[in-house]
Amino acid sequence: MHQDIIRRKGLSRRAFIRNVGGFLLTGIPLAGIFSWIHGNGMPPEKHINGLFGMDSSTSDSTFGTYTPGYLELHRSGELKRRGEILWQMMDVCRLCPRECETKRLDGQKGDCGSTDRLEVSSFHPHFGEEEPLVGDGGSGTVFMTHCSLRCVYCINWQISMGGEGRERSIEELAQMMLRLQKMGCSNINVVTPTHYSPHIVLALDEAAGRGLNIPLVYNTSGYEKVETLRLLEGVVDVYLPDFKYFDGEMAGKYSSEAFDYPQHARAALKEMHRQVGVALPSPGGMMHRGLMIRHLVLPNGISGTEKIVEWVAQELPRDTYFHLMSQYTPSYQAGRYDELSRRITRSELNSAIRHAREAGLTNLHVQHG
Repeated sequence: MHQDIIRRKGLSRRAFIRNVGGFLLTGIPLAGIFSWIHGNGMPPEKHINGLFGMDSSTSDSTFGTYTPGYLELHRSGELKRRGEILWQMMDVCRLCPRECETKRLDGQKGDCGSTDRLEVSSFHPHFGEEEPLVGDGGSGTVFMTHCSLRCVYCINWQISMGGEGRERSIEELAQMMLRLQKMGCSNINVVTPTHYSPHIVLALDEAAGRGLNIPLVYNTSGYEKVETLRLLEGVVDVYLPDFKYFDGEMAGKYSSEAFDYPQHARAALKEMHRQVGVALPSPGGMMHRGLMIRHLVLPNGISGTEKIVEWVAQELPRDTYFHLMSQYTPSYQAGRYDELSRRITRSELNSAIRHAREAGLTNLHVQHG
């Protein structure tokens, strides 16, 4: 039997950042935090201590025995070695499918907009992610500045293309991870991480040596190279990729000439599944390991939803976690394209759900915008 799970409405990333102030690196906006906690029905005693750096008592008892793979890699020295290999891949950068070959280690900016200097927009407990990643303490989200895909409808364009963020060291990123864990977050969730994968792995190695022991979520656009992903085997616990387009022409038109997006996304999803398998929740409902695919339904069939769900059902296990997202809102430059200048209709959403069911996906999650 199909298990269509209709997610309760949560805060979008934009709404969270607006209402909480994004837990800005420059300080904690107290009024925003208290207002957000109260407005979303979260019991303040669950979060206040953690937010102010005190001991948190919100750890999920069912989380218990899960041990992130990166801990063993840290103990053996392999985690640092992987980080150093990724770092050298920035010399003539080939971390992502664009392979722009920019000498980022010399301070040049790649196609993604970044040099070898890490830039972070914000970090905070996030309660708007998929429920199995949230728990009582939220997903410990770190928003990385810049992006290699650069979609014309990006809802976070100020960060991905506007460069909103501050330069941070690897040591500071490690401190962020440890602080999020102390707040009671269920995981470390790195958003648009690929161009900073060397920094993330090296920071993870530092943080693991100082007590970090919660899962790492790799929250990506899906525009990934298998070569890079293989260096993340055993490092990442949960892969959270988008599968944005099935048609390369659509990807090229709306995502800065990434005509090869579909082929790279398909290969990446297979590699992610090989590494972490099907995402299955713990008895307490939390997700510690596995592949969780997101697909944003775009208006006028632009995203190729029917073909995407068919591909997933044929090429991956049918119980693969598949999150069908309906909250598309015209943002950034979407208004320049008539076909992108509106939200999706109820009919388009129902059609997407029907195709997913007919394809045979049995772990379907639908988010209503």
